[in-house]
Amino acid sequence: MFEKVDQKVSFPELEVQLMERWKAEGAFQKSLDLREGRPRFVFYEGPPTANGKPATHHILARAFKDLFGRYKTMQGFYVERKAGWDTHGLPVEIEVEKKLKISGKFQIENEIGVERFNELCRQSVYEYVEDWVAFSQRMGFWLDYDNAYWTLTSEYIQSVWWALSEMWKQNLVYKGFRVAPYCSRCATPLSSHELSLGYRDNVPDPSVYIRFRLKNDPRTSILAWTTTPWTLPGNVALAVDNDIVYIKVKEGDEYLILAEALLTVLKEPPQVVERMMGRDLVGLEYEPLYPYSVPEEGKAHYVVDADFVSTEEGTGVVHTSALYGVDDLRLCQEKGIPFKHTVGLDGKFLPYVEKFAGLHVKEADPVIIDDLKERGLLYKAETILHTYPFCWRCGTPLIYYALDAWYIRTTERKEQLLANNNATHWVPDHIRTGRMGDWLENNVDWQFSRSRYWGTPVPIWICEGCDEKRIVTSAAELGLDDKADLHRPYIDAVTLKCEKCGGVMRRVPEVMDTWFDSGSMPFAQRGYPRNGKEVFEETFPADFISEAVDQTRGWFYTLLAISTLLFNQNSYRNVICLGHVVDPKGKKASKSRGNVLDPNYLFDNFGSDAVRWYFYTSTQVGENYRTGDAALKETVQQFFIPLWNCYSFFVTYARLDNFDPAQPSVPVEERHVLDRWLMSKLSGLVATVTSGLDAYEPVEPARRIQRFVDDLSNWYIRRSRRRFWKSQSDRDKMAAYQTLYEALRTVSGLMAPFAPFAADAMYRNLSDGKSVHLSDFPVPPAAEDTQVEADMARARQAVESGLAARDAARLKVRQPLAGIALPGDPLPDDIAAIVREELNVKSITFGAPEVKLDTVIGEELKLEGLAREVVRVIQDRRKKLGLNVEDRIDTRYDADGMLARAIERHGDYIKSETLSVTLRLGRDDGFAGEQLMLEGEQIWIALKRN
Repeated sequence: MFEKVDQKVSFPELEVQLMERWKAEGAFQKSLDLREGRPRFVFYEGPPTANGKPATHHILARAFKDLFGRYKTMQGFYVERKAGWDTHGLPVEIEVEKKLKISGKFQIENEIGVERFNELCRQSVYEYVEDWVAFSQRMGFWLDYDNAYWTLTSEYIQSVWWALSEMWKQNLVYKGFRVAPYCSRCATPLSSHELSLGYRDNVPDPSVYIRFRLKNDPRTSILAWTTTPWTLPGNVALAVDNDIVYIKVKEGDEYLILAEALLTVLKEPPQVVERMMGRDLVGLEYEPLYPYSVPEEGKAHYVVDADFVSTEEGTGVVHTSALYGVDDLRLCQEKGIPFKHTVGLDGKFLPYVEKFAGLHVKEADPVIIDDLKERGLLYKAETILHTYPFCWRCGTPLIYYALDAWYIRTTERKEQLLANNNATHWVPDHIRTGRMGDWLENNVDWQFSRSRYWGTPVPIWICEGCDEKRIVTSAAELGLDDKADLHRPYIDAVTLKCEKCGGVMRRVPEVMDTWFDSGSMPFAQRGYPRNGKEVFEETFPADFISEAVDQTRGWFYTLLAISTLLFNQNSYRNVICLGHVVDPKGKKASKSRGNVLDPNYLFDNFGSDAVRWYFYTSTQVGENYRTGDAALKETVQQFFIPLWNCYSFFVTYARLDNFDPAQPSVPVEERHVLDRWLMSKLSGLVATVTSGLDAYEPVEPARRIQRFVDDLSNWYIRRSRRRFWKSQSDRDKMAAYQTLYEALRTVSGLMAPFAPFAADAMYRNLSDGKSVHLSDFPVPPAAEDTQVEADMARARQAVESGLAARDAARLKVRQPLAGIALPGDPLPDDIAAIVREELNVKSITFGAPEVKLDTVIGEELKLEGLAREVVRVIQDRRKKLGLNVEDRIDTRYDADGMLARAIERHGDYIKSETLSVTLRLGRDDGFAGEQLMLEGEQIWIALKRN
């Protein structure tokens, strides 16, 4: 019944064989067909961008996704696993720019053209699809790629348009002139959640203290601090807090004004001349640093009061350039201070800023510092290390820049966002109120427009004549075919007639934030509401999603925001939020560090099951995974090899004895105590794994499976070997087979969602070829026996104490002893017998104050110990000769003294333990042996197959 098992299995080769078998059998589709019509378990796949190859960190999230898809399928649910592709946005555009060896919007528009550029973007997203499919199959992630959703399709785009139009109807969409994070290379603003994806620590930046000289007293300067010298040519005001105490100090021939709490920034001990409140400074005028920000009309360059000034850093005086800071713009608008841009959309100073014209802002920083120094306006300059945002895709340092953009009033629904998030089950739980909750508490309106090309076009048309606005939800409204390409530049040519004045309406030029695309996938993947209404209602919200922790401010947020605004609920009920894959030293993987792990290398050397198992067991969900060869090798050695050895042991002896699992079962209560103990442990294991997975907490279930396998290998099988070895097939032997068979078959079922390849290989051989992935998830056997488990736990603790005592006395375990005294209450006889055998003692007494060995070794005990040493030598010799466990042998020896007497006295024991048919003294012909020293005496041992 059972096929022979290769004990020296190559797990990577085994996985490839099973992967091909699954393909040939259509195993994934069969698993879906098997549960068709059953209650749904809804899973949403976060769509990757397919214009790059998958990496090791992609294994992590996909391992957790696949785990729950398989688990719920085995529990009887219908689990659709629809793949998806995120096809728009900067990630795609930047890769195409690199291939074209161009950079920036000027070259796109004037050298390539938007039409060709977008066509190349479209082509690029298909480039690595086959790599992703192969990657998913190799790691055992079952996903339906044949029916995948693509965010670039007209159907998908129209669903996104509908979503925005619903927000428009709620008066949640507006155009605003606001300061936003801005990438000068990509020439587009970014949303707050995109901003959060690009922060870097320990970024060096200038820290400068500038003199702003008072108009009515040139010897007195207000001291202000900034880390963005490039904003100084645009300075229009200085801000103070009304209630902060400021002082005027004398330093050399000049006077400086700053907050009293920040005197430590001064170069010399202060000579305080005067104290004043911030309100006393309001209205003071100062000389502009540069003429470029002097307004033609209105008033600028004076001190104003503000509510954002603090004494935590700087001087307590905030340099204000209206267009390059959120607070700056709000303050200047409130005070009526005029302003204009000194920097263009390319991040370079405009021509009228003559001293710095054409310089990028970051290039201009040192030039501006030198200029101010020459003019005596630089008080001091330093360098600081701080956290700074970079473009999450191209790596350019971001600036804050005021411009017109389209926003969604997410702040208006803040309480609903918080409530829906709080109703969601997060793993780990602290993310809900911590990282995600904090993000929502500080939520800002979603800036969703991008001044780019390859994306879902913003579906807003504005009349050239009367400024009337109209939002469109479908191609049909534009007079276009349902399959028409709705991308730029084609959509840009579509005009509408203004219903208000009859004028021409043209589409605004922006495209939408690609995160809006992915956040719309719950309904857009169905083409809702134009299509798929019924299936959408059946599959919303999702029961489960999973990605890495950075998606709290990415996909997790956009899913929550869009579904809250449209449906007043979150689009997912349960979410596993994972840490990151880092190298063994905790460093993030990067090509420059040379620590990037190729997933195919990991699959080929360790197997995908091992990589998955490591991610499930190595650390708690939410922590980082220190991943490398050593950790994965350890995973194979500590779990998969012991498991496989248990499985190989069973199959080897089951084949020898023609064990048939269909034979009548020996009642558990009538079995050996080791069987009853293992069955009780198995019952608890199934319950624990099930409850853990039901709570979306997979780490402890996986670790419990590993601990069970350790118990199975190092206690149950080791203590039960003789029951399988004995020649007669009695009731006890049958019970041992039935117990081990049920344990292995159940474990393969439990681990099937975690390690799908090894589990299937084992289960098929134990179940007449049936795939474990078409079976039901195990249920706990009715075998719980807490008393046996408690007694066995005590026994194992007694063994541990006894072995420690032997070790302290330097007495080998193979040397029998007369007895041992142990503390504690007596153990049942059958369990005490196990302790006695483990410790190799003739008797045990309980109730002693401490462990005490009888270390007197008489001749009989000495001879028995030598016999055990001979058994070890013969067994080692068997292994060297490559004999099978069932092979009978003939053994010859040549020895004298105590060794000869030991073999003569315990010959039957030696023959039984080593499967020796004959055991004779003498160096017979045909026997090639070896001479060795054993316990201080010479012995020659030879053996051959009988």
